[in-house]
Amino acid sequence: MANPTTREQMEYDVVIVGAGPAGLSAAIRLKQLDADLSVVILEKGSEVGAHILSGAVLDPSGLDALLPNWRALNAPIKTPVLEDNFYMMGPAGQIKIPNFPMPPLMSNHGNYIVSMANVCRWMAEQAEALGVEIFSGMACSELVYDDKTAVIGVVAGEFGKLENGEAGPNYEPGMELLGKYVFLSEGVRGSLAKEVIAKYDLSADKCPQKFGLGMKEIWEIDGAKHHLGRVTHTMGWPLGKNAGGGSFIYHLENNQVYVGFVVHLNYQNPHLYPYMEFQRFKHHPMIADLLKGGKRIAYGARAISEGGWQSIPKMVAPGVALLGCSAGLVNVPRIKGNHNAMLSGKAAAEAAFAALKAGRRADELSDYEQSVRQGVIGADLKKVRNVKPLWSRFGLLASLIGGGLDMWANTLGFTFFGTLKHGKSDAAATGLAADHAPITYPRPDGVLSFDRLTNVAFSFTNHQEGQPAHLKLRDSTVPIAVNLPKFAEPAQRYCPAGVYEVIAEEGKEPRFVINFQNCVHCKTCDIKDPSQNINWTTPQGGDGPNYPNM
Repeated sequence: MANPTTREQMEYDVVIVGAGPAGLSAAIRLKQLDADLSVVILEKGSEVGAHILSGAVLDPSGLDALLPNWRALNAPIKTPVLEDNFYMMGPAGQIKIPNFPMPPLMSNHGNYIVSMANVCRWMAEQAEALGVEIFSGMACSELVYDDKTAVIGVVAGEFGKLENGEAGPNYEPGMELLGKYVFLSEGVRGSLAKEVIAKYDLSADKCPQKFGLGMKEIWEIDGAKHHLGRVTHTMGWPLGKNAGGGSFIYHLENNQVYVGFVVHLNYQNPHLYPYMEFQRFKHHPMIADLLKGGKRIAYGARAISEGGWQSIPKMVAPGVALLGCSAGLVNVPRIKGNHNAMLSGKAAAEAAFAALKAGRRADELSDYEQSVRQGVIGADLKKVRNVKPLWSRFGLLASLIGGGLDMWANTLGFTFFGTLKHGKSDAAATGLAADHAPITYPRPDGVLSFDRLTNVAFSFTNHQEGQPAHLKLRDSTVPIAVNLPKFAEPAQRYCPAGVYEVIAEEGKEPRFVINFQNCVHCKTCDIKDPSQNINWTTPQGGDGPNYPNM
């Protein structure tokens, strides 16, 4: 058996963690600038796209900047948005919100309904054609630092640990992939990005990052009810005053619709059950009529960064840069972040290219930081920066009116509110169970709504048994001794995959059980646990969901 501390090394100019839109864009741009640069992407999913989940209505501005000829390259971007609808929902009906009062930036004209998993698969083909090396099934478990504490690489491909964390008989220690610069494009709440943000205090003087939980199903519906290119967003019921959030319904090819539901994770009532709010939503008469006679063919979930401009950390530290959702570049009112992810990848690549040509390495790419904050990404996020804090402080109606007016004002070059601050972290926003009423949810009917474990099967999730749980408790006593009496242990409810259970057997003390095999890598537990006791880390490479078309 190999010595766990002895690893082979491979050296590159740039090492990229994550084959999402940001990482792939960075790799493509680096090779466009210099075909001789050595660039590698390490993807923890079993294939590119396996862990990609997004709405998604794609603003093509990022792709236009990166690959202006993408339309001629057979990109899987075929369905333009033809119809934009907004509804305020009640339990038995809905009110359509007209489009004309909305700021121009909210229009989806010129955007496309896409599977971002398939877009990333296509982008990977473009990257490989340029000479980028892409290794799938290679989870990056550690960062490598030099003696000056600069990031100089990652450890990837470690396999064969036993449940107790020790090396098993088939242990493989993985490799150190070293780069002159390392880009982290892990998506929301990536484990390496979290380490970098903490180590270098990159969030100093910034608002706490805010998050939402996005859950999504793909349905095949009756062709008579299908309207290719239709985009629908809703707000209101069933969440009401319990939480912020809303839904999306996108009609794409092959009589399919994406049905999604987002719950803002700053909700107070620990009895709230986001997954069941989603399932209840589908029984609204408008939604039930659309789905009647159809069938669900896929399910998935992931966290969404919602802090926006105020919460973007410093994006560079010695040797490392944060890209896309690792930095939190989502435009929340538009429900779009993929264009900014692509633009951030492009900007990081250009900064690294200039640094490498100047003979630099493992320093801070300050030009990248400046490009994001002072360029099109910063302009995009500044215009909408007050919508989320208005919603959090004053509720949905205030955010619609005040946020809408502020977005209009920002379009004209000024603002009513300046820059509002976010308050507590989403974990700290969780209230005591005794202060909030339990919520009764109807049982899933197996036709429109489904229990969690049944739906997780439609995420095609797999984790090899016998490995250490990648969901780690800082203190194993906290779930039962602290979270259960104070918060009714909300992990039982906020997880959209049924990972966490409290088992109470007669005559025995309750037990906290982690079914890590169910995990769809959404990271909600890492974000929402009120005691911040759960640390999400990467499992063995290739494990997790296998999204076919998300």
